[in-house]
Amino acid sequence: MQTSAKRAILALLAVILLGGPAVRAQEGKPVKVTFGTDWLAEAEHGGFYQALATGLYKKHGLDVTIRQGGPNVNVVQNVAAGVVDFQLTQEPFFLLSNVQQNIPVVAIAAFFQKSSRVLISHPGQGNDTLEQLKGKPILISASARNGFWLWLKATYGYTDDQIRPYNFNAAPFLADKNSAQQGLLTSEPYTIEKEGHFKPHVILLADHGYQDYNNLVVLQSKLMRDKPEVVQAFIDASIEGWYSYLYGDPGPGNALILKENKEMTAELIASAIALTKQYGIADSGDALTLGIGAMTDAKWKAIFDGAVAAKLYPANLDWKKGFTTRFVDQKHGMDLKK
Repeated sequence: MQTSAKRAILALLAVILLGGPAVRAQEGKPVKVTFGTDWLAEAEHGGFYQALATGLYKKHGLDVTIRQGGPNVNVVQNVAAGVVDFQLTQEPFFLLSNVQQNIPVVAIAAFFQKSSRVLISHPGQGNDTLEQLKGKPILISASARNGFWLWLKATYGYTDDQIRPYNFNAAPFLADKNSAQQGLLTSEPYTIEKEGHFKPHVILLADHGYQDYNNLVVLQSKLMRDKPEVVQAFIDASIEGWYSYLYGDPGPGNALILKENKEMTAELIASAIALTKQYGIADSGDALTLGIGAMTDAKWKAIFDGAVAAKLYPANLDWKKGFTTRFVDQKHGMDLKK
């Protein structure tokens, strides 16, 4: 084989295998992509902002724009309509619903290995367990009705008449001592303690059998087929960003978060980072051996089996169509852990 032909083949292999740098070489300039988050900038998005602030996306040949989410963000619509290239979501169940409805949106990475979902109640009111909250008023968002609420109904016998609308404001919860509300371990308990001047009781659903992935990155399957090198570059840079954020200096990412979200505080960010590390939200389970962002067939099967047992989906659903592990589970970035 001639030397020039060998070089051409090696260049092509570099595009396929190396991700980011190959993207730059192939395109001649950074590839523009948009990443949508599920909420306003916060520590739960820290690794992504860290990757942007420290130039990791640029290093991998990408020009990334982060589009902040909010209370009414529609994950499926954002991805399916091409508003964003990559989208963050907290609910794996909707991916199974996509399979059921033949919607070509799939998960490619899970940056949180377990759910940080919590139910929050007032101390001293006899609402300290999931069993005790059965029949009590619980404030949940519209999206939660098709997420963890289905699990609570199937597992603990909750009913829809318990639901009170949650508009991401703690005031209704603070006004009713017999109520509970949804939240994330790293966010709402801190806010309630500051606003209500008491320490709320917090129930982490993951401690009670709730099988879940959080901080899932999803995209249209077409993008995965047509531009796998761009997808790999985004995931690799994001993984490096999360290791840098959790085990290095999170200052660059935090500065960008504070700039983007004027309601965020440095104190809340610090608390969220500490809790994320303390409870192993991002770096536990399979991530300890496969790297942050890891997903496995075994964990997805456990999620699916739980959903089937709760009669949420038929047992013959082709659940593997909702995700792929081809871009993760490669121990990428683990050398950055300190």
